Amino acid sequence: MKIYTKDLLNQYDQSLTYDDISLIPTEISRIKSRTEAKTNCEFLDLNLSLPVISSPMDTVTGIEMAKALTEQGCLGILNRFDSSLNEILTKETNGVRGVSIALNTSLDDVKKLAENGYIICIDTANANNNEVLKKTEEIKNACDVKIIVGNVAQGDSLSLLENSGADAVRVGIGGGSVCTTSIQTGIGIGQVSSILDVLSKRDEKKLKIKIIADGGIKSPGDIAKAIALGADVVMLGRMLAGTRETPGEVIKYADQLWKKYRGSASFGVKMRNEFIEGEETMVPYRGKVKNVIDEISDGLRSSMSYMNCVSLDELKSKDTFAVLSNSSYLERLPKK
Repeated sequence: MKIYTKDLLNQYDQSLTYDDISLIPTEISRIKSRTEAKTNCEFLDLNLSLPVISSPMDTVTGIEMAKALTEQGCLGILNRFDSSLNEILTKETNGVRGVSIALNTSLDDVKKLAENGYIICIDTANANNNEVLKKTEEIKNACDVKIIVGNVAQGDSLSLLENSGADAVRVGIGGGSVCTTSIQTGIGIGQVSSILDVLSKRDEKKLKIKIIADGGIKSPGDIAKAIALGADVVMLGRMLAGTRETPGEVIKYADQLWKKYRGSASFGVKMRNEFIEGEETMVPYRGKVKNVIDEISDGLRSSMSYMNCVSLDELKSKDTFAVLSNSSYLERLPKK
């Protein structure tokens, strides 16, 4: 069997995503218990207990979710689609540390957010755009604030984004479970290939911009893969959807509890007849988000113990991957 390094995976003939690869432990682990593995990291001047941030989707991150994630040592990016943004502009909201804005959000509002210490996420579908570069530069020139931009599928524009003032970039186009961008537009590549291309361009050009793996993550194992590939943090939507802290009511249907989950470009968000790049669905109710975060933490620590990694930096340094055939992937799935 061939063991692939990141460089070899980046040169692979086909676009790869998380289900196409696996981590391979090649060392005798010095870790006795997964509790010895430390999942803390620094991200945009925040000390996180886990490299997890939430997607600024209206059915994922409201004020309650943002506060709950802060309590768990993660980062919630407050969505820009409801009254939440107005609420934090008019009063102090303890526990909220990140907020998303649109390209047309006024500079005065952005200044208020910056003064209150919020991280700013310019929430667009395509960061390879002059308007995104101009907005980022305008904000950076006016405010002392950390800025996240997104999204990109590969790294050719990374220097321009960093030079405009971006501190982190969301990597991934079309990989979200309720995103139909790739189907509607033909745009996007697999998440593994996206992360590796951005990482290689960052290393080649000696840039400092942080990498956020955004989209396609279904399990703690995918999170471990994303970090091992070089992502600094992961952005989660569906894995956090359906929890008590997400916006929206719990719905009872067919003797089961559900909550809504929809893409940021779905009709339910836009509420007008224009080009739609997102689906709307129902997901099972999952209780407190703390349960999900604990599951992610346990899975990531277990992966680190297999890979002989005490820290996330050690996990990022690992360079031993397998490429899976479809049958090999299916063999690994639990059988009912």
